[in-house]
Amino acid sequence: MDPSTTAGPHRTAFLLSQVGALASARFAERTRTLGLTPADAGVLRLLGRAPGLNQRVLADRLGAVPSRIVALIDSLETRGLVARTRSSTDRRSYELRLTGKGQELLATLRRTVREHEAQLLGSLTPEQAEQLHDLLARVAAANSLDPDLHQSTGS
Repeated sequence: MDPSTTAGPHRTAFLLSQVGALASARFAERTRTLGLTPADAGVLRLLGRAPGLNQRVLADRLGAVPSRIVALIDSLETRGLVARTRSSTDRRSYELRLTGKGQELLATLRRTVREHEAQLLGSLTPEQAEQLHDLLARVAAANSLDPDLHQSTGS
C-alpha cells in the first residue's frame, strides 16, 4: 500500500511513533550484540564527546535519576569501559572517562550506528534522508529536544 494514496487524515505523529519504536527495538538488538544496553551506549557516546563529566552532570544530561547513573557507571567500570577519577577541583566528585577499551567499543558502536541508520533509511535516496533529518531536527528543536541525547523517561 502506498502511504501517499491512503485516504483519511495524516497521522504523522503516529507514524513517527511507529518508526521510533522500530528504530529503538532494532538499535537495542544491535547494541545487545556488542554486550551493551541502549543506556550503556548513550553513556559511552556522551563520555566520548565530553570526557571528565561527573555522575550528577551525566544524570542531568541524560534526564535520568542519579541512582540509575551510579548503577550504569558501576557496570561499565566493572567491564573496564569507564574509569572514575577523583576531581582535582572538587574532592567530593569523580570525573568519568572512557578507558582504552571503552574508546575501542565506542568506535565499534559508531560503526554500528551508521549501519543501523543506513538500514532504517535504505528506502530513501540520500537527498530524501537528508531532508528527513532536517525536518526532524526542526521538530526536535521546536520541542526543546537535544538531537544527540535520548532523554530517559525515568527508567
